[in-house]
Amino acid sequence: MPPAIPTPRPATLASVRTAPGQSATTRTATTRTVTGRVRADDPTVTAWALAARSGDPAAVERFVRATRADVRRFVAHLSGEPQAADDLTQDTYLRALRSLPRFEGRSSARTWLLSIARRVVVDRYRFAAARPRLLDTEDWQGAAERAQPCALPGFEEGVALGELLDALPRERRDAFVLTALVGLPYEEVAELTGCPIGTVRSRVSRARGVLIRQLAAAEQADHPTVACAA
Repeated sequence: MPPAIPTPRPATLASVRTAPGQSATTRTATTRTVTGRVRADDPTVTAWALAARSGDPAAVERFVRATRADVRRFVAHLSGEPQAADDLTQDTYLRALRSLPRFEGRSSARTWLLSIARRVVVDRYRFAAARPRLLDTEDWQGAAERAQPCALPGFEEGVALGELLDALPRERRDAFVLTALVGLPYEEVAELTGCPIGTVRSRVSRARGVLIRQLAAAEQADHPTVACAA
């Protein structure tokens, strides 16, 4: 079983206003910085996954440690249930480690892992839809406040961004989270979602446009312009 999954720092509103780095230099660097984190590049992660197929415990641990923050962030935003992110992340790794002997490295291990995470979230929705509902689902912000201490830096921004993302159509939210928050290049997101790269770019652009307009409106409401009498 993979090691316990720690809670990563929340995504920040700055990631909405900054387009994800998609340059060749960014994709081929030994490490890549995403929302303040430095992580191993995809070839390194894929090499660890391939080494882990034979049960090498050191390779398994490196693979999990290099990818778990991305997985947790992705399932939290995709599911809209931050309080369930740890369980969804653990389920993702349980499935991935069972499937690892069949992984052949045809795609990056990170993309392969996030595709498993996506199926885990979809399966959770299907299971929830099949169960009788005894209680109404709790609101997103209340769940987020219980799942993460308010004293953490960026908490209020993280909740605000989560609320804005939750209002986006699922396809646009997936594309934005994978590029702007997880940090995948457009090519990998296209492979992961099964869409042409142009569609991914369009979804990210539209999502960012909506988020920027909503943020601008919120800031205007917080700091209204007072007209001066002539």
